[in-house]
Amino acid sequence: MTQPECGPSGPAEHIHWPALIAAFSAVAAVGIALGLGLPLLALIMEKRGIPPTLIGVNSAMAGIAAMAAAPFTTRLAHALGTSTTMIVTILFAAVSSLGFYYVENFWLWFPLRLVFHGAITMVFILSEFWINAAAPPRRRGLVLGIYATVLSLGFAMGPLLFSALGSEGALPFVTGAAIILVAAVPILFARHENAAIDQKPERHFLRYVFLVPTATAAAFIFGAVEVGGLSLLPIYATRAGFTEPQAALLLTMMGLGNVVFQIPLGMLSDHLKDRRRLLTGMAFIGFAGALALPVLAQGWLTMAAVLLFWGGCVAGLYTVGLSHLGSRLHGADLAAANAAFIFCYAVGTVAGPQAMGAAMDVAGNDGFAWAIACFFGSYLLLSLGRMVFRPKRT
Repeated sequence: MTQPECGPSGPAEHIHWPALIAAFSAVAAVGIALGLGLPLLALIMEKRGIPPTLIGVNSAMAGIAAMAAAPFTTRLAHALGTSTTMIVTILFAAVSSLGFYYVENFWLWFPLRLVFHGAITMVFILSEFWINAAAPPRRRGLVLGIYATVLSLGFAMGPLLFSALGSEGALPFVTGAAIILVAAVPILFARHENAAIDQKPERHFLRYVFLVPTATAAAFIFGAVEVGGLSLLPIYATRAGFTEPQAALLLTMMGLGNVVFQIPLGMLSDHLKDRRRLLTGMAFIGFAGALALPVLAQGWLTMAAVLLFWGGCVAGLYTVGLSHLGSRLHGADLAAANAAFIFCYAVGTVAGPQAMGAAMDVAGNDGFAWAIACFFGSYLLLSLGRMVFRPKRT
């Protein structure tokens, strides 16, 4: 597990910028690849007549791949080194992303999803390890805010690229693969600043899933709404009467909200005694926004404006949840809990697309909004219950 460097007087305050730039570039590539790829693949499947339930199942392979890859990531990084492992997985991600264009058989997209999202997950996890090692403890909140902003910016740029490139031909696939490959360049330059992954946590992995449930549940809800939304919001929007470019721009507005709010939310969480209050407030906004979606769908500008703020709160669950986790745990326990945090995010990416796709099949187009409201409503009950029965725990 990664640990900050230490000197005679405690953790060093020096920021290792080459390592951070390398990790941030990898995170940006992950965000762009997912932001471009998820709606692109969903709309291609929709055009081919694949029902929403199967689209949701195929999209959910991202989470299955993440859960399968996570246990092996630290082993590979320990054996090969963080930077080498990241470069290898970047190559796998780039090649498999091109495979979606050349492989037309829908059922072969399932193993392709496993390879692509498994590789992306490893890049994502190792980037977080590297960021934790390069950031000094007293400035970790700022660094995490920048990290979340870079990731959100990638997610915002992905749909924007999609709106410009469309879903026809090889260009969107080649563009996505090229962006992923470019991320390997700064990693090569920073390869001598590898983050060490060599400590063993005190508890079994699954114990960390339930150790700080308000944080890990926030990661689950974020994963469900983020991936389900990226995969099925374009379909929801086009069925509501918007054009394909308008639907893609709605995703961009949601992504821009993520970019704008992450650093302020991260800094705000540093000044709160109980971060669960902020998590609960953002969950309430997510719940109310989901219930309002059927009404907002009557006008593009209104829907885009609300998605700007709603998207920031949705992504803020991850940033503030991670900050809440860091306030409760330290050292190897924090690193192991972060892995559990990502694991819960992956479980959410499985549950979200399936639940939203099935809801659209059963309840029509508005089932998309009802499913999202159910996710946020369940988190509201959990967070409020934790604050009532555990008022002194932060």
